[in-house]
Amino acid sequence: IAVEMMASKMEQGWGRVRAASYAWTSTAMPMLSGTLVTAAGFLPVALAASSVGEFTRSIFQVTVIALLVSWVAAVLFVPYLGYHLLPDFSQRAGQPSRLARLIGRVWPALGRRIAERDILGHAQHDEYAIYHTPFYNRLRALVNACVCFRWTVIALTVAIFAASLFVFARFVPQQFFPDSTRPELLVDLRLAEGVSHQATEAAVKRLEVFLDRQAGIDNYVAWVGAGSPRFYLPLDQQLAQTSFAQFVILTAGLAEREALRAKLIRLFQDEPWPLRGIVVRLENGPPVGFPLQYRVSGPDFAELRRHAHAVAAAMRANPHLSNVHLDWEEPSKAVRLIIDQDKARLLGVSSQDVANLLSTSLQGMTVTQFREGTETLSVVLRGAESERVHLSQLPDLALPVAGGRSVPLAQLARIEHDFESGVIWRRNRIPTVTVRASLYDGTQPAAVVGQLADEMANIRGALPLGYRLEVGGAVEESAKGSSSVGAGMPVFILTVLTVLMLQLKSFSRTVMVVLTAPLGMIGVTAFLLAFGKPFGFVAMLGTIALSGMIMRNAVILVDQIRQDIEAGRTQWEAIVESAVRRFRPIMLTAAAAILAMVPLSRSTFFGPMAVAIM
Repeated sequence: IAVEMMASKMEQGWGRVRAASYAWTSTAMPMLSGTLVTAAGFLPVALAASSVGEFTRSIFQVTVIALLVSWVAAVLFVPYLGYHLLPDFSQRAGQPSRLARLIGRVWPALGRRIAERDILGHAQHDEYAIYHTPFYNRLRALVNACVCFRWTVIALTVAIFAASLFVFARFVPQQFFPDSTRPELLVDLRLAEGVSHQATEAAVKRLEVFLDRQAGIDNYVAWVGAGSPRFYLPLDQQLAQTSFAQFVILTAGLAEREALRAKLIRLFQDEPWPLRGIVVRLENGPPVGFPLQYRVSGPDFAELRRHAHAVAAAMRANPHLSNVHLDWEEPSKAVRLIIDQDKARLLGVSSQDVANLLSTSLQGMTVTQFREGTETLSVVLRGAESERVHLSQLPDLALPVAGGRSVPLAQLARIEHDFESGVIWRRNRIPTVTVRASLYDGTQPAAVVGQLADEMANIRGALPLGYRLEVGGAVEESAKGSSSVGAGMPVFILTVLTVLMLQLKSFSRTVMVVLTAPLGMIGVTAFLLAFGKPFGFVAMLGTIALSGMIMRNAVILVDQIRQDIEAGRTQWEAIVESAVRRFRPIMLTAAAAILAMVPLSRSTFFGPMAVAIM
């Protein structure tokens, strides 16, 4: 804007010093207001009290610092550089434009016609000759027609805006955060609840044989009985349990990662594995885990599972979902000792003595420690391997009693075999079953939740008192993030209105500028559909920032109209001429923003935001 202002004034015949100083006197304050409005567009991100706010707060910090520094550069350093570097545009008065000279090399006759019109325009309009070229004359006629038929233009704009909102709600896919572009791939192996460590390790070795035959793998590591330690901030860490194992596979690149992912998905679907294999890309943003989740909460376990299975059946009927399961399902095998307390008292032992015997024999007890070099090693006392491995040996365990004697455990305890819940998940202290599923075909979770809405409404309506059904996963986290950003919107609006009132000093002009901000949704909807990008949390940040950019342009234009009216122009003429004169700087800044976003548009994480701003 500052460079264009200097160049245009020099084209009108102004001297270098006067043109350079005019960039400060005429546009510094409107540009500052516009810069503050643009910076305020990121305020909701800074104020978001949520994990997504923590994850994206640096966008606000970096952008605001960059914007404020750029304003200082624009009003102080750019005029100085322009004074020394810009050519003398005033010498070009009465000469054909560069476009005319360029066209003249290819098509001499057309070039001469354009040059004659340029020279004639300069001769007729002296100071404002640069705005009376054929292009600007056609633009002026267009703006004049828009002002003449303003109610039609306003009605069409509102209609297009309403249509864009409808298309956005119906056709633009919703997303929380995109998957990471890191080359790692996670594979979760989930066996039945209570399965032994040895059975889980056997399944891990079976998958290792398959991975050893695949190309494009740099290395892999398997964690048996637990998930991987946090090697990546948004990693969804897993509960330690013997029936779980997790692979971290490092591939050679994204193409190799996707090829291996497709093979693993087919492997678990086609071959009869006694487990559930889940193939996961690393996440961006706060960890969610399974993208689609429904939570069923209630007091009674049996009733809770019955309703959870109804939810799972509805999810399995959806063709987009795979690996539909409950987070706690199968009961674990349990062995219970029923102690005859009368016999125990006769022998002089307590239930605690029996518990200590079992703990020492089966798990071991640390009796002392000794140092070896820099390490402290524990000396563990425990039973022989036959006692620990074979359940049939349990009744024969020797229980020490008074007098230095020992008796078999079977003398005072009866062994019973039973089943129990291996894990019980609670949410707000209420037992909760989460029905989870994977999405392998690229469909967004919000779209599937919309498809399941009617079935879930029927299930929710049939729930008895004290039970509830809630949506979890990416849809819930996205709603949390949006609500946390929405909580900062009042501060954003108040800041924008304050800045606009200080600059424009008019309620009507302030309202007019604010009303331009939502119109950015027209372009956001069109570009997201054209580029096939989903609207996620990062795209929402870009849309909010875009509203600030739109208001910045509107502030500069409205301020120019005010200056023209104060200079004695009629209202109609001021509106048309200001639009014509501000066309070039506004289009230049818009083009610069679009070009600056082109490299980001290919980014998986920032791509939707870049496309929204473009």
